Amino acid sequence: MKAFEGLRFKRTSSFIHQLDPRVKFVLSCVVFILAIMFTELLPLTILLSVQLPLVYLAHVHKEWLSSLRSSLILATMIFLTNVIVGYMSSEFQLTSSVLTYSSSMTLRFVTLVASFSIFFLTTSPDDLGLALEQSHFPYEFAFAFTTAVRFVPVLANEAQMIIDAQKSRGLELEKGNFLKRIRNYLPILIPLIVNAIRRSLELAEAMESRAFGAKEHRTNLFALKIKMNDVLVLIVTLAILAFSIYIRLYVKIPIVEIPTF
Repeated sequence: MKAFEGLRFKRTSSFIHQLDPRVKFVLSCVVFILAIMFTELLPLTILLSVQLPLVYLAHVHKEWLSSLRSSLILATMIFLTNVIVGYMSSEFQLTSSVLTYSSSMTLRFVTLVASFSIFFLTTSPDDLGLALEQSHFPYEFAFAFTTAVRFVPVLANEAQMIIDAQKSRGLELEKGNFLKRIRNYLPILIPLIVNAIRRSLELAEAMESRAFGAKEHRTNLFALKIKMNDVLVLIVTLAILAFSIYIRLYVKIPIVEIPTF
């Protein structure tokens, strides 16, 4: 369940944490756009590398690396799927272009995971909700989104506790064939679903007792304000986006291919 550690906010004092959530969201969206824009291995490697200083400044390198390690299984599946499809479409020949393209698609996925992991690790759910409200999103949408972000790590912890409890009672999850292993997880899923339903009912009762939705226009104790650091980061981010679009349109990107043996 360490895959959800990348969604858990880590409260600390750093330059990245102090940035406005809207600016960090724009930064994550720019990384997403650039990752979709480029399919070459070199720019995707650079795009992943430029996130390392942000991780260092935010002091979340352990949690960030944990989220990347948890995504390795899905990244491996993406790589193997692209290799198999490319191998079959190349008349059953494993060429250098097939390996390069498969590696690029895998690196694109890892880059996206790394970017949004930084965003959630450095952005408080409360600040995220305020940012959505001040961006004129409906409060119901902002509340639902921040509640989901807040409770995903909680459910992951509950799932890990249930797994440890069932293993202590003799449940073996790793033995048997694929279908057997799926059936072994039924004693994990049923208590987890029951706890999730129970938690949702408790949340609904708490919202009802506080007259949720009774007043159309809500007020907040705090308000987010754009600071000079936010403006500078936003300018640099948009400049990088414009420069990358120029490179995509007018500059020939060197092709780095993975050799076959």
